[in-house]
Amino acid sequence: MPTVTAETAEDVSRIAFGFMASKALFAALHIDIFSHLSDDPKSEEELAQAVGVPVNRIITLTRALRSVGLLTFENDKLTNAPAAEAFLVKGAKYDFGDYLRYQIDGQMYPVLEQLNAAVDGTLDQDNIASYASWMSDPVQARIYSRAQHSGSLGPGRTIARMVDLSDARSLLDVGGGTGAMTICLCKENPELTATIIDFPNVSEIGWEYVTEAGLVDRVRYIPANALECAWPGNRCAILMSYLFSGVPEPSILSLIRDAFVRLRPGGTLMVHDFMVNPVNAQPQLAALWHMQHMAFTPEAASLTAERIINAMEDSGFETPVDAEVIPDMTRIVYARKPA
Repeated sequence: MPTVTAETAEDVSRIAFGFMASKALFAALHIDIFSHLSDDPKSEEELAQAVGVPVNRIITLTRALRSVGLLTFENDKLTNAPAAEAFLVKGAKYDFGDYLRYQIDGQMYPVLEQLNAAVDGTLDQDNIASYASWMSDPVQARIYSRAQHSGSLGPGRTIARMVDLSDARSLLDVGGGTGAMTICLCKENPELTATIIDFPNVSEIGWEYVTEAGLVDRVRYIPANALECAWPGNRCAILMSYLFSGVPEPSILSLIRDAFVRLRPGGTLMVHDFMVNPVNAQPQLAALWHMQHMAFTPEAASLTAERIINAMEDSGFETPVDAEVIPDMTRIVYARKPA
């Protein structure tokens, strides 16, 4: 039997109380603390005045944020830690605060209340909050899509640099949401045109981003459920990003086989998602993402790169490549259909 020490008890407590740290982050984003401190250190009293919140609440909240390393306190002034400055300040190049605030806090956290029932099989089918049901509500679709767009631009730029699509002329983005990934791939490859399949409410929002990006002549939408509609064929490339972790496990192999059929010879399939090493259950963030997806898709799978590679090879793809996209969180597996 392992020895129980104060350190092991502390580790368990840290895991159990992790949701408190998350809520501290979300509360800070709600009143825009990080933007107020960007390149402008403030005392607790000055920050309270800037955000319009009583100072006692600011002291309590900022101490929690300091304890998890998001803020520092020197010479009686609060300032952002480097990670907070880079990722949580509105308008910053890598800002994904809206993704955390709107999607994770506003939508994912409430759904996690049904995780116990999803695990033990007692969850009423009528209570399963799937992507399809969310996206049928225009308000929820806009909240989800706005958050997802801001969180997808960074990995989209990484994938665009990583995967050589210089010889591709047509892209199919299956479940492509607001088109963040497509926009990045089109900007990197000026000859590329694209078709995005996603729910009608999402497509409407995505068209706003496509228009803003100046790509209305190169991108079109098919407003439909990507798991139920017919896909166009003879594509040079197909992308499935964050799709597999949110669909029932039996759908994964059939989606890869469908992609093989709809690619032209020599075409490239790209699968980007949260993926876990089954030996050490790392990265932690990917493992936790799979867990939260299970709360509203009980039949979803914990993905591994090895599983995607095997499914691609079984479907006829050649020499799959596996690479990290978001450090310690997501990976991409891409392969070509034989020419």
